[in-house]
Amino acid sequence: MQRLMGATRRARVLGIGAQAGTHAGAPAGAGPGEDDGTAVVLTEVWRRYGDGPGAVAALRGITVGLPRGRLTCVMGPSGSGKSTLLQCAAGLDRPTSGSVQVGGVELTARTEEELTVLRRERLGFVFQAFNLVPFLTAEQNVGLPLRLAGTRVDRARVRTTLASVGLADRAGHRPAELSGGQQQRVAIARALVTAPEVVFADEPTGALDTGSAREVLSLLRRSVDALGQTVVMVTHDPVAASYADTVLFLADGLIVDALDRPDAAAVAARMTRLERS
Repeated sequence: MQRLMGATRRARVLGIGAQAGTHAGAPAGAGPGEDDGTAVVLTEVWRRYGDGPGAVAALRGITVGLPRGRLTCVMGPSGSGKSTLLQCAAGLDRPTSGSVQVGGVELTARTEEELTVLRRERLGFVFQAFNLVPFLTAEQNVGLPLRLAGTRVDRARVRTTLASVGLADRAGHRPAELSGGQQQRVAIARALVTAPEVVFADEPTGALDTGSAREVLSLLRRSVDALGQTVVMVTHDPVAASYADTVLFLADGLIVDALDRPDAAAVAARMTRLERS
């Protein structure tokens, strides 16, 4: 009974229906644009691909609030909708219906041009592929978001951000001169340099060896603990998920479970149950 009550409390905090698979209403608390402690709010978000009988629903009426200053991990079996959830939350994909807000700003009503500006100025991204510009140095890659936003590139700020990921001595190196782990650390510095409201990370350790993955995950964890950064991460790795404050589990386009203060063994056990069901 205590476990059930704890799960229900977690569901309410996260904005999930009290029973797995239910479509809860909008999260209680502040209205649009007000500070209720959530960085990202999805309300009744559906994402369908195709039309007619062959249409596929990747997300099925998800309502969830992702808290500010926390690292939230999204996991699920292949095809569960986890990458679609991240893309809709980040304004990289448009829901078929429903509402997405980041920092109180409604995304679904924005034009593509407005979304581009919002992503550039208020969000950070880290992907499995490092997406660094090969002919730019590490310092120039980190400063690129500032340049694209039309902001004067403050070299001291860029170098401080590089130093924060342990690469102060690699500022003049191009990506080909860096290891995979170092390239991903440059990508994290690039995501953090604009002080974004949310950093979205999609399988950020998927292309890294175990040691490099641990370094990258520790950096993301430290950005939350030391800087108050909000991070939303999709991963398939229970060890990576153990760095999160909360893990959300998706199945068939629905959030079906949540785990606070996770450890790798508990995450792996939940995933095994989902994959067998």
